[in-house]
Amino acid sequence: MKKNYFLFALILLSSISMLRAQKIDNLIELKQKSQNPLFHQLGKAIKTPAFESEGYWSWGSSVVKGDDGKYHMFVSRFPKSLPFHPGWMVASEIVHAVSNVPQGPYQFSEVALPARGAQYWDGRSTHNPRILKYNHKYYLIYMGSTHPFVDPTYDQLTLNSPWCTVARSNKRIGLAVADSPYGPWKRLDEPILKTKPNTFFSFLTSNPSPVVQEDGSVMMIFKGRRHMEDGKYSNMALGIAYAPTIEGPYRVLNNEQPIFQVAGQGEAEDPFLWKDDKGYHAIFKDHVAKFTGEKGGGVMAHSKDGINWTVDKDPKAYSKTVEWEDGTIAKQGQLERPFILFEDGKPTFIFFATMDGPGEFENGTHSWNMVIPLK
Repeated sequence: MKKNYFLFALILLSSISMLRAQKIDNLIELKQKSQNPLFHQLGKAIKTPAFESEGYWSWGSSVVKGDDGKYHMFVSRFPKSLPFHPGWMVASEIVHAVSNVPQGPYQFSEVALPARGAQYWDGRSTHNPRILKYNHKYYLIYMGSTHPFVDPTYDQLTLNSPWCTVARSNKRIGLAVADSPYGPWKRLDEPILKTKPNTFFSFLTSNPSPVVQEDGSVMMIFKGRRHMEDGKYSNMALGIAYAPTIEGPYRVLNNEQPIFQVAGQGEAEDPFLWKDDKGYHAIFKDHVAKFTGEKGGGVMAHSKDGINWTVDKDPKAYSKTVEWEDGTIAKQGQLERPFILFEDGKPTFIFFATMDGPGEFENGTHSWNMVIPLK
């Protein structure tokens, strides 16, 4: 009996090892055979977090090289005294962290955009930071929100609670300006991209990803949602906005129609936009696995004008399954908010917000910002 048990255990361990080897070979093979301009160039992810904050959930980040030669990360965080989802809607703050090298780790410097009172449109939460440097000034484009209630407890804050409903409906895109990455930051008292009735962004605007063009104008991908119907939120859609300068005014292009929507290309969020001599390019989260077959994987798309988009012929830009520098491979609970750092016009690193746990926000215990070198 003992011999049979030992034999069974040995076979089981051997099977697990073989499955793991297949998983490793499959990911590596997928990357090697990929024709996607990003996926096959992903190196091994750095094990040391680019940024984490004790006692806080940390999420999406954006990096810029400063006049001081250091690298400056702007990243959102919110206290672990609240559940991850929807804690970010009601209590997030954007903080500044610094590193001597682009891959980090980044050390906390100060809170860049703290809570400033419920009377402000962004008074209770700042999130989704995108940092831009232009004409010796620094610009933070971000999502902000507010609500009029006292701070909730962990158990009170649910997706159906008044805090979440009101804070979600107040999500807007705004701007802060500073002469230095260390601040002080001048925040605008009005959003730069508000909602508009009878459009795909009538309920909220968020997830901004801007690029400054050669003439100083800005193209910005963002996420919108229509108002709730029958107690349900509409599907997410991505749109494109334009402004003659970073400070605006911004207007939504494409006759105020989305450029990616669930009825067409598939539901998407967390876009990252960039531009080169070939046109505009974007990666975003494949929210319902329509493009890549992987829910939460990354999609790449291209456009000549920023309005008419074509998904890459090999669309998979990244996977939630990550190859780490120590040779291990693991599927992350979440992998969101991609940001590519360009230096001298070349992509060098891609940053992600990530989390442990088997697939859902409710199961995670630890979140951090990770970085993958680009070959």
